[in-house]
Amino acid sequence: MKPVLEFGQALVNRKFAPSALRVALIIGTLLFVINHGSALVQGKMSRSRWGSAMLTYLVPYAVNIHGQLMSQKRHDNS
Repeated sequence: MKPVLEFGQALVNRKFAPSALRVALIIGTLLFVINHGSALVQGKMSRSRWGSAMLTYLVPYAVNIHGQLMSQKRHDNS
């Protein structure tokens, strides 16, 4: 359970957040356009699509945080 708690704390770590937010904005926007761009332009964004669109930004954020956390742990153990 300890790794899950560490990851949860890392998600709101002010040291990790700036980089993760930049990645989420860039990669999330690219993925949003690929996956939802036509629906947005056609006015067909449903409630479930908007939920999926939010995940489009949250996943790159979480992946970046995980990478930063693992890098820090490797550095601390060396």
